[in-house]
Amino acid sequence: MNILHTFARNVRKYRLANGYSQEKLAEYAGLHRTYVSAVERCRRSIALENVKKIADALHVDVYQLFIDDHEEREQQK
Repeated sequence: MNILHTFARNVRKYRLANGYSQEKLAEYAGLHRTYVSAVERCRRSIALENVKKIADALHVDVYQLFIDDHEEREQQK
């Protein structure tokens, strides 16, 4: 499992589920749009403080951004 890929995939998943553009998510999280874009593309590591900001803006618990859905599906089999 690559934690950055899992995090990026989940940020995008929850962002789209909320109907947010990258710009809106960045606004709600108090971050810059290019930063959110870079995070979603695994181009940047992310500080824990920003993980919390993004989780809050997406209305999810922090841990949900680190769950690998593929691994979770495999465990349920």
